[in-house]
This record gives sequence, C-alpha cells and structure tokens, in this order.
Amino acid sequence: MQTFGRNYAGLFNGRHGRTGTLWEGRYKSCLVDSEQYVLTCYRYIELNPVRARMTEDPKGYAWSSCRANTTGRPDPLVAPHPAYLALGRDEPDRRVAYCGLLAEALPEDTLAEVQIYLQQQRALGTDRFREQVQAKLQRFAGVRPAHRPRKAIPP
Repeated sequence: MQTFGRNYAGLFNGRHGRTGTLWEGRYKSCLVDSEQYVLTCYRYIELNPVRARMTEDPKGYAWSSCRANTTGRPDPLVAPHPAYLALGRDEPDRRVAYCGLLAEALPEDTLAEVQIYLQQQRALGTDRFREQVQAKLQRFAGVRPAHRPRKAIPP
C-alpha cells in the first residue's frame, strides 16, 4: 500500500498540477448506535461536500452515496442500512422520506456532537450504548475534554 500510495500520488499530482500527499491526516471512524444515530450520520456525511462548499446540491457530488439514497440510482457500493429501509414501505417512499430528512439542516449541537465523537474516535450513541461498548472493549467510549487537565498547584 505504501508503494502504491507513493506512485499514485506522484502520477495524480503531476496530472493535476498539485503537490503533497493525497490522503492527508489520519483515517477517522467511530462506532455508531444504529438505532438512533445512523441516519444522522448519513446526513452528516452526505452534507459534508455542501458544508465544504464543493457543491450546492449534495445529489450532484459524484463521490457520495446521496444520489443512490435520494434518486434510487443504482450504486454497487451502496448497501442500504435497515434504518434507511425503515423509512418507507417501498423505494419511492424511502427516497421521499430521506429527501425530507436531508432538506432539514443538522442542528449545530448535533453537528458538533458527531464531529467530536468522530475526531476522538469514540462510540456515538446513547449512554446505554456507550456503556455496552465500554464493557465489551474494556476501554473508555465517551469523549474527553480537548486538553489535559491543569496541574494542581499546591498551596
């Protein structure tokens, strides 16, 4: 993979007149409580190109699952989640329901919550879900403050 990345980055950069690595930064992921948060994550991901001002319409972004989820255009890389399938009894109903969800802006607090859990790679979900993850993995699943706690200064 390292050799492939180096060779491909050189070819890509030469072709597009750019420099640097293609995949900057570390890959981030987090566990998601499917029952409550998966559609929120769908919306978060599919609206990222809009927030980044790469497109005005998320359906127009070629590298997104949005087109498959909103128009029914087949995509072999997209497998609908049961939460998406539960939006309607058939495909047209699901698309209409999902378009309605996508049209609603994600509240700022929800957006911040998804971002912090993703940044820290923690379990996004209810307290009960995080407790289950902690018990299973034997590691902390919630978010931590951004900085180290201040050292106590002795009196």
